[in-house]
Amino acid sequence: EAHTDFIFAIVAEELGLFGAAVVIGLFVALTYFGVRVALETADPFGRLVATGITTWFGVQAFVNIGAVVAVLPITGVPLPFVSFGGSSLVVTMIAAGILANIASHTD
Repeated sequence: EAHTDFIFAIVAEELGLFGAAVVIGLFVALTYFGVRVALETADPFGRLVATGITTWFGVQAFVNIGAVVAVLPITGVPLPFVSFGGSSLVVTMIAAGILANIASHTD
């Protein structure tokens, strides 16, 4: 459905290249933040969790945007924080909270 998994196409259509670039830039910034948190935390478990969550967000965004622009096959992966759905948005928000908690405990 266009309003769920293909929301990036709607954003790009309504807001143009600038809107699409902003969405991509926000995901790049989120990935950079997650990598920085993973590198700065002293706890080995926190480092692994931060790396996993960051990789999850980055790969999920890459696959969704790649599928929308017809570079990758369509897999039904939702765009984190943008596509809405039953459990996807809830689990994404929980993971973001865990990442923020790890960031608050860095030295």
